[in-house]
Amino acid sequence: MSGKPLGDAGERMAAEHLTRAGWLIVNRNFRMGRKEIDLVARRGEVVAFVEVKTRAGLGYGHPLEAITWKKRREIQQVAAAWVGRYGRPGDLYRFDAVAVQLRTEGSPTVQHVEDAWRM
Repeated sequence: MSGKPLGDAGERMAAEHLTRAGWLIVNRNFRMGRKEIDLVARRGEVVAFVEVKTRAGLGYGHPLEAITWKKRREIQQVAAAWVGRYGRPGDLYRFDAVAVQLRTEGSPTVQHVEDAWRM
């Protein structure tokens, strides 16, 4: 599995992981033009803009290494649009990352990094 099917599978696993941890997924693939946020999750007054990276192996490095400064900047721009449309007074916003690693043997691993970067 590679490309979009791999990414879609990783996003589903990330959403399931977050839901089990008490988060409500309020948006999937929220777009502003060509830019998007994979998941927008809410728990109480905290809203997390979540970037999900999935790898089938470590040949291209750890999934979190793929979240470059350019990608973070794009996510921040889309997050500002989301806040303008759906934000509520008193909400607290942060940027999270989820790394999903699929393995040839055994279960996939899902690593949630809270507050992964700041604006």
